[in-house]
Amino acid sequence: SDSVTINVGFNGNFSDQPVTKVFKELEQKCIFVVPTSSYTVPWFPTKISDLDKIRSRCIMGGSETMQSDHPGFHDKDYRQRRDMIADIAKNFRVGDKIKKVQYTEQEKKTWRFIFEKLMQLYPSHPCFEYQLAFPLLVEHCGYRADNIPQLQDVSDLLFEKTGFTLQPVYGLLSNRDFFNALAFRVFCSTQYIRHHGAPDYTPEPDIVHELVGHAPLFTDPDFADFSQEIGLASLGASEEAIEKLARCYWYTVEFGLCRQRGALKAYGAGLLSSFGELQYCLSEKPEVKPFDPNVASKIPYPITNFQPLYFAADSFYKMKRTDETI
Repeated sequence: SDSVTINVGFNGNFSDQPVTKVFKELEQKCIFVVPTSSYTVPWFPTKISDLDKIRSRCIMGGSETMQSDHPGFHDKDYRQRRDMIADIAKNFRVGDKIKKVQYTEQEKKTWRFIFEKLMQLYPSHPCFEYQLAFPLLVEHCGYRADNIPQLQDVSDLLFEKTGFTLQPVYGLLSNRDFFNALAFRVFCSTQYIRHHGAPDYTPEPDIVHELVGHAPLFTDPDFADFSQEIGLASLGASEEAIEKLARCYWYTVEFGLCRQRGALKAYGAGLLSSFGELQYCLSEKPEVKPFDPNVASKIPYPITNFQPLYFAADSFYKMKRTDETI
């Protein structure tokens, strides 16, 4: 229904006269007023410098956390390279300029392969908002087949357009930590690139996913505000609420579709950075349902294969407004 649940924390006892008075007043205006036992609010950042703590606790990152099925697990050179790039993020502190990565010829070759494949699909597959945003990054941030953009250049453009910034991270953050950073209009981005042996697949976020998939839409003021609202909702939230947010985020910002001028378009970063899944998601193969946050928040999602199910909003704008109800 349209009812809203509000949890109120306070120092005191239910038997105290002032507390009893407040409860009686609330009972006259609310459907239910239920006193509960004490609840410990999870730690959350209260100032932007707290993000240094968040970025230091990746659950995946660097060669030490690679699983045996990772495409680069048996490649010694790739593992060493990942650790070198991870050190940039580990040494970064809020307020620093992001150190540039001097990408190798092999890394540039992997970027070129993916970039050129995606460019063939961009005139037709992404949503209109993405198509408007992407040329800004080409013009100002060096998005080209022969160049891997630098995080600081992209961060500067995002800040100019919407006040969002990028901060380097050496691997995958927990959902809570990732969302908490969004509350400060900060998107945590990796700098390494996927293994050259599997350019069409990465088991964790890489710079292609971050800069090609996510970054362009952060130039859109409405999308930037929407992302921050998700972050604000995550501060001090319960584990159940974080899981609900994560599933809706997955089915929208990561793998969402929308209808524009009668056709399905992609706006999810996981789609816009994967030439294989970008084609697949708009084919007749997967199941596509109308987006409903109450449904999406209950459905687990696979992370190692193409999605068997996508949610399509009636429009990009309506997705943002609907998702705010979660």
